[in-house]
Amino acid sequence: MDLKIFVDTDADVRLGRRILRDMTERGRSIDSVLTQYQTTVKPMHEKFVEPSKKNADIIILEGGRNKAAIDLFAGYIREYLKENE
Repeated sequence: MDLKIFVDTDADVRLGRRILRDMTERGRSIDSVLTQYQTTVKPMHEKFVEPSKKNADIIILEGGRNKAAIDLFAGYIREYLKENE
């Protein structure tokens, strides 16, 4: 299967998830999480991840909450699997 998919999620959602995960699972402080995000995570996302969007065959907006896009993609996978059994 040669399909490139980019799952696009709002920056505020990504940051919120990171804060919750790092504080809960890694015991980090909010200041530590925000400093890392500002100095490393956000610049690397802008430099490497965001530009890769232009190479995607499909861009799924709203992260994993875009039911229509996910259903469409799931149907594509089902058909692909049927054809390649």
